[in-house]
Amino acid sequence: MESMLVLNNGIEPLPQFITSLAIGLLIGLERERNPSARAGLRTFALVAMFGTLSALLSGKLDTPWLLIAGLLAVAGMIIAAYRNKPVEADDPGTTTVIALLLCYGLGAMIWFGLAKLAVMLAIAVTALLYFKPELRGMSQRLTRSDLVAVLQFAVLTFIVLPILPDQSYGPYGAFNPHQAWLMVVLISGISLAGYTALHVVGTRYGAPLLGFLGGLVSSTATTLLYARNSRNNPAMSQLAAAIIVIASMVVLLRLLVLSAVVASDTLSGLLPVLAGGFLFGLAVALYNWRKTINATKLNIPETANPAELRTALGFGLLYVIVLLGSAWMQDFAGSRGLYAVALVSGLTDVDAITLSSLRLFNLGQLNQHQAVTSITLAFIANLAFKFGMVIFIGGKNLARHVAAGFGAIALGMLIGLVAL
Repeated sequence: MESMLVLNNGIEPLPQFITSLAIGLLIGLERERNPSARAGLRTFALVAMFGTLSALLSGKLDTPWLLIAGLLAVAGMIIAAYRNKPVEADDPGTTTVIALLLCYGLGAMIWFGLAKLAVMLAIAVTALLYFKPELRGMSQRLTRSDLVAVLQFAVLTFIVLPILPDQSYGPYGAFNPHQAWLMVVLISGISLAGYTALHVVGTRYGAPLLGFLGGLVSSTATTLLYARNSRNNPAMSQLAAAIIVIASMVVLLRLLVLSAVVASDTLSGLLPVLAGGFLFGLAVALYNWRKTINATKLNIPETANPAELRTALGFGLLYVIVLLGSAWMQDFAGSRGLYAVALVSGLTDVDAITLSSLRLFNLGQLNQHQAVTSITLAFIANLAFKFGMVIFIGGKNLARHVAAGFGAIALGMLIGLVAL
């Protein structure tokens, strides 16, 4: 009886209003730091709570127009505030205006049982407001061709992909246009994220981050650049080796993400292999990096935008060829034929054979051990190819430092594979 009195004391909606207050304070705290903003901490907190109150009254009175009237009232208040004071040239106020309207909407969402989503959106809104300089710098650093490539990626993802037939064709039923292009979108999306971050962040945060971003875009291009730099400047051999090894380690993380998205059932077998290679390589990379000279100049790898139409189509064609070749060799020569394809195709591109093996696993044409083994062999073949580049382009001094890292990665992967 006492608990029922507590539950019916008229303050049951209090948690919703507290959440609204927190959201308003969060967004308002960022706006308070902006001297030119016409609304700050208190205004945003009150608007969020007003949104919750409007939603409450709208539900109680069964009048949805009351919620809309509240939104119009907030908009009218903003218009009045900007009409009474001249607009500064560097801040027309549109950002603060839309932020206030969003804050009202988030407050209303909380009353309708969407508190978790509202909090997540509030954090995203605050981040967008706070990182204005970084976002502006990103847009200024991207060239016109980069923007065109991003638009092409959007068209091919959201227009072309949905209309491709989701049906298997060709021998072994391995070719599915929709699935094949989905793999292109997946690889291009991951690489595009790394490409954008690489050009936005640049070299300001040092070798580890540069190696990480370079590996997201192209570990081969990163290896080529720093092999050349090491030959021209032998003093940076250890630094170049650290970046090259880190870039190759990031490929392992890429493969882990691809496996989780495409064929999560392979993770139990693939995770020990990838983790072994990553941890062994990490130990050597950290050792090389700690012995580097901080004053050494770093350069950004020259890579093509992975969202460009030519790059995307090239990967799509390679993926289909490797997929059909793997299926045929598996049928013709068993596991040995598949592994031979993995070794050859892995020399220049690990993603294609990885996605092909995962696709065949989903079709039931490969078991987990065969898929994991083909991916492992492809990655080790790719390491061998890049090590050859290091020897012929960077010289023996760089090769000596890189050999320890590449050898550690390969050893860790083989130990994980044997343990399966």
